[in-house]
Amino acid sequence: MKHVAPALIAALCMMTISARADEGMWTFDNFPAAAVKQTYGVAIGQPWLDRARGAAVRLSSGCSASIVTRDGLVLTNHHCVRSCAQSLSTPQRDYVKDGFSAATRGEERLCSGMQAEVLDSIADVTARVTAAGSGKDGQDFVKARDAAIAAIEKEHCTGRETQYRCQVISLYQGGQYRLYTYRKYADVRLAFAPELQQAFFGGDPDNFNFPRYDLDFAFVRLYEDGKPVATPAHLNWRSGPPKAGEPVFVVGNPGATQRLLTAAQLETLRDLAIPNTLVLFSELRGRLIRYAEEGPEQARIADHLLFGIENSFKVYSGQQKALVDPALIAAKRQAEAELQAQVKARPELAAQIGDPWGEIAQAQAARRALYMPYSFMELRGGFGSDLFSYARRLVRAAAEREKPDGQRLPEYSDSRLPLVQKQVLDAEPVYPELEKLALSFWLSKLREYLTADDPGTRIFLGKDSPEALAARLAGSRLGDAALRKQLWDGGMAAIRASDDPMIRYVLATDAASRAARNDYENRVTGPTDRAAERIARARFAILGASTYPDATFSLRISYGAVKGWTDHGKTTGPFTTWKGLWERATGQPPYDLAPRWVNARDKVNPGTVFNFVSDNDIIGGNSGSPIIDANGAVIGAVFDGNIQSLGGAFGFDGRVNRAVSVATSAITEALEKVYGNTALTAELKGR
Repeated sequence: MKHVAPALIAALCMMTISARADEGMWTFDNFPAAAVKQTYGVAIGQPWLDRARGAAVRLSSGCSASIVTRDGLVLTNHHCVRSCAQSLSTPQRDYVKDGFSAATRGEERLCSGMQAEVLDSIADVTARVTAAGSGKDGQDFVKARDAAIAAIEKEHCTGRETQYRCQVISLYQGGQYRLYTYRKYADVRLAFAPELQQAFFGGDPDNFNFPRYDLDFAFVRLYEDGKPVATPAHLNWRSGPPKAGEPVFVVGNPGATQRLLTAAQLETLRDLAIPNTLVLFSELRGRLIRYAEEGPEQARIADHLLFGIENSFKVYSGQQKALVDPALIAAKRQAEAELQAQVKARPELAAQIGDPWGEIAQAQAARRALYMPYSFMELRGGFGSDLFSYARRLVRAAAEREKPDGQRLPEYSDSRLPLVQKQVLDAEPVYPELEKLALSFWLSKLREYLTADDPGTRIFLGKDSPEALAARLAGSRLGDAALRKQLWDGGMAAIRASDDPMIRYVLATDAASRAARNDYENRVTGPTDRAAERIARARFAILGASTYPDATFSLRISYGAVKGWTDHGKTTGPFTTWKGLWERATGQPPYDLAPRWVNARDKVNPGTVFNFVSDNDIIGGNSGSPIIDANGAVIGAVFDGNIQSLGGAFGFDGRVNRAVSVATSAITEALEKVYGNTALTAELKGR
């Protein structure tokens, strides 16, 4: 990643001026249409933006998607529905391994816990939120801000909660607050997913690389009142291939970037948060691999969690490689110094801003001191255990619902409870052996990192070993959705009366978890967020709205072009084709083909564009995002970035950062000629 640093340095320095061409995850109310017109000669007007926004979908699985037919058919990635396919599978029928194809709409299957959301409107609520926290510090600031947000969300969605979700989004590190109102769909059904081996051909070795040969797509359908949703404002489907150099747009929900963090915050990520995460993920990955090697059923059960851990491990590794280059932090300090100089040149502004950079630096000492207890007792509680997650949400939902809306934990406010309820009550399989593995790992790491004599360790483990306690807790009956519903409906009285071991465990430990959270919010989150608001105010005073905010898993649009890149003298073209798939296949994992594809070579055109790259600015969460051409037609779905893009959390290098997508030309041909799903192809083509 050393070769990425110079461009990252330039990007960081340019933050005090403006965003560069093709850089940025722009909000829909601040899209740089003039820059697009100047660079590509393409006029993107409000009707184009409205249609793209109305067809863009945010999935509760942490992915993006797009509506592509008039009957609510949604295009996303295979890995975005992998959990759904696994929950539908049985020991006799593995829909992850073998794929899923509904011959009729009646055969489409509910994805438990999944919700789809389409952004309906955006409103500025900055003044009200910032006023609520004015003059407050620490946890008082956090509580006042969160109470104002909860009130706004409730006011705008009361009476229409079944169809809408209201969410206040923080932008520019608290410099702006926008109320995003989403049309939500709780009935999302799987319509089609290819075999895992085709969707993730090349496996982890090829992950975040290019050339790629992944059929990483899937279709779900939106339902309401038992019927497919009518969606006349969908994106048109383009069966033809992308063309080199053509302007393209990615519309989706990038998860999180850290481009506006201070140098002190980046140092904490580099020295503490990311190294700790890499160690934990590495060890958990090893345990999951060992478990998967016990047999085919164990491999099936471990698949989804192992995929997530391996993918995240690679992401954090790339970020760490970018952060350890001293030049990156130095460039950030230079950019901060330039902004501070401009603030000091305006005495009135300087008096308002103070020294937020120094305040954030001071908060890092508290962050380092509190990181381990906050991480193990609160943030990563359960660490992959579904049973612990169910129990904590049941216990906390019962406790929080007894409080006024503005005094609750934010995730249990009235506007957010419906999604929590759906995720808790929807039926999904729970695997006791996997539960024991996850719980024993979490508890052993808690004891190791907090030490055996720490009060938190005594509360969470008592006199038990991690293995003995995990075995007992894995005997919880919370895998039964009917029991979870009884506990949800019964409130705190039912929770306290329960003899379920996991419910009893969370009741006994939750006070310690909440205390760790309160301490962290008071000494880290509050001071940091309060200072970040003032840095944002300084940026706006000097730059206006000429820059884009960090990603927050809210709807964004980025622009760019279909093109390859040159790095270290090696040029990589923008396309792969079906022909390359068979040339790469070896017959051995992870380069083996799914059975139906072994004999499919003569069924498809070897020159059809399969995967392609573009220089759109993306990050995790963009998975499933549509790649849209200048006419508003979808030509692909983003499923990855190249290895150089992993430093994109901290800056964008347009020379080498690339988004990797599966082309609609390949999807169309695969459906028609290999899978024989003529109904879907006809629907996509509008017939």
